Amino acid sequence: MLQVERLAKRYGEVDVFRDVSLEVASGEFVAIVGESGVGKSTLLNCMAGLDTWDAGRIVIDGTDLSTLADEQRALLRRCKLGFVFQAFHVLPHLDVAQNVGLPLLLQQRPDAQAVERMLDAVGLPGLGHRLPQELSGGQLQRVAIARALVHRPRLLLADEPTGNLDPATAARVLEVLRAQARESDAALVLVTHSEAAAAQADRVLRLRSDGMA
Repeated sequence: MLQVERLAKRYGEVDVFRDVSLEVASGEFVAIVGESGVGKSTLLNCMAGLDTWDAGRIVIDGTDLSTLADEQRALLRRCKLGFVFQAFHVLPHLDVAQNVGLPLLLQQRPDAQAVERMLDAVGLPGLGHRLPQELSGGQLQRVAIARALVHRPRLLLADEPTGNLDPATAARVLEVLRAQARESDAALVLVTHSEAAAAQADRVLRLRSDGMA
């Protein structure tokens, strides 16, 4: 589903990473770990087509991102990708249901029932009318997971989604993330510093400046 082939990223003359290759199948959960500053989040942003790279290629569901213009990449993200951020990035002026339903609205196919089903799936039934400031951190992260999955993406990218949570809440959120990704048969790529989070993955890859191990 996802193929990364000999990817390299530089800032000026300095390598962020180089010769990075990996494959992730539909329904597979892969964790990427590594030291701070090695470029894990940058790699995730490249996979989403949000950042540029200097060599190699990224193929999502048979489409080579390097062949797409910016507008085409945005359309691919809208249809085939879900992204879960560490800082939640929910919109404070929208209620929970509106936040979760944004991907469907952007595709011009709003579906209130799909939103309700996803809120039930992540353990937030009946909370669609609440505003983000009325929720806990763990609840907000589950809103972010529901939003990332409501349109049934082919690829789910998660950047330290449990980094701001206490261990017990983090474990619950990670289980919801993993279970819902598998339910949707989405390929899941998790970037994390947490060994406990990485241990839940099917495979753990370590990013280094000179490649992936």
